[in-house]
Amino acid sequence: MAPLDDQKGVWKKKGTGKSRRTPKGRQVDDVALSEVQALLGDTPRRRDLLIEFLHLIQDAYGHLSAAHIRALAEEMRLAQAEIYEVATFYAHFDLVGDGEAPPPALTIRVCESLSCELAGADQLAQALRDGVDPAAVRVLRAPCMGRCDTAPVVELGHNHITYATENKVLAAMEAGQVHPAVIDYQGLTEYKADGGYRKLRELRENGDWEEVQAKIGEAGLRGLGGAGFPAGTKWGFVRANPGPRYLAVNGDEGEPGTFKDRHHLERNPHMFLEGMLIAAWAVEAVTCFIYMRDENPGVIHILNREIGRLVDDGIVEAGFIEVRRGAGAYICGEESAMIESIEGKRGLPRHRPPFVAQVGVFGQPTLVHNVETLYWVARIARFGPEVLNSVEKNGRVGLRNYSVSGRVKHPSVYLLPAGSTIDDVIEAAGGMADGHVFKAYQPGGPSSGLLPATLNDVPLDFDTLQPHGTFIGSAAVVVLSDQDSARDAALNMLKFFEDESCGQCTPCRAGCEKAVKLMQADTWDQPLLEELCQVMGDASICGLGQAAPNPIRLTMKHFGEEI
Repeated sequence: MAPLDDQKGVWKKKGTGKSRRTPKGRQVDDVALSEVQALLGDTPRRRDLLIEFLHLIQDAYGHLSAAHIRALAEEMRLAQAEIYEVATFYAHFDLVGDGEAPPPALTIRVCESLSCELAGADQLAQALRDGVDPAAVRVLRAPCMGRCDTAPVVELGHNHITYATENKVLAAMEAGQVHPAVIDYQGLTEYKADGGYRKLRELRENGDWEEVQAKIGEAGLRGLGGAGFPAGTKWGFVRANPGPRYLAVNGDEGEPGTFKDRHHLERNPHMFLEGMLIAAWAVEAVTCFIYMRDENPGVIHILNREIGRLVDDGIVEAGFIEVRRGAGAYICGEESAMIESIEGKRGLPRHRPPFVAQVGVFGQPTLVHNVETLYWVARIARFGPEVLNSVEKNGRVGLRNYSVSGRVKHPSVYLLPAGSTIDDVIEAAGGMADGHVFKAYQPGGPSSGLLPATLNDVPLDFDTLQPHGTFIGSAAVVVLSDQDSARDAALNMLKFFEDESCGQCTPCRAGCEKAVKLMQADTWDQPLLEELCQVMGDASICGLGQAAPNPIRLTMKHFGEEI
């Protein structure tokens, strides 16, 4: 009888004759696995929750170690490479390899957007680097944090310090103020006492979705995330496709200079939530996903708390609304990239068609709306189309929330007639800051470029700025003065696009990089820049690369003496 083979079930090392007790590759660390299991708890190990799980680990340990990634891969039955490629795509995840030192326990992020740069962010960042121990604190430059009205802004841990100075930041650090502050807002009880959710209940009992859609159309509501597509029309597109259907809220609001969505969510979250639930009722959505940018931790806290109260009050069932945290990727403001991120993937824009109304979240028909759009859906449903279409100015109908920052006395969000000009916007913001003379303005975020002060009679609305080579976008207005350089402002915008390009397509990825290098020359090579702009606009997959040339073209057109 042959002896038993004591090597059965043991892996052989090829060509050596030796055996091993484990398969090839990184082995699971038992301690890391138990830590990950404790963080995940009883949450289903769904693939679409990958980014949420990465946030849990990052929040708990301040970084993502190789051992934790391996443990998460084991727990979710995914390849480590799949987790790694997702984690490395997003700026807010810190991956630490074997033998590498983890980042310091505290991170200070200094906003480098145009408004903060105008307010001295460069000097503040350098002062903070000089004033802290780099072994205990790291100071990073970060893209817009959506608080341009209080520039310069610093994020200390998860606490945003507005009108930041070196002393103010260091004092907050000494006091351990690293958690987000939540301002007073209208909660569920107050909102219901004011008539909130009555319209939603009426519609659910015997409402006609097409009647509400007609009201939205009569009001003239268009998508307020930047594209301006007629809001109600989307409902019919989604309803035309068989279910299950989903609703996805684009709360990324990453366009520098934009902060209107945060402004409303911090004060009246239920007007938005009711609008979302009305839209979800209209398209018979089975789940609502709220994709909220990670730079708004206070808003995420408010939403989670108030959604819990909606569940307790019986207005929605548990699990009907899911809040998903972004992780520092501007590209996820593009709707198909956002859907990829909701599914737990890298935020790479999809090729279209098919459009998300047909093939969206999990391949199903999906209605995508911006936060402010849903805020107006609730107001129109409750008070009628007149809340928008009764206002007219300069031949334009409706109202717009303008995020105003830069060289004005009182930066903030201003609700003005849609036909308002830049002069009207500056007047609403208290006029120009003392000692500053109006020179130029950004009408709708960096994607819209810069216009000169001489174009001060153009209504800032949809369709009115296109003849001037730009658009209103998200109505992120940044005002520049005679003390500012249009050339430097345009470079700031292109550096932002260079950093935030997802890298999927060469025209955008390489184009933004080459543009920044060309714009840093003493004299711009305008023919070459124009050729580059043409390629980027024609061949980029999504709006980022297509709109990135606008600051270049408008600076060459209106501020030629500077370049």
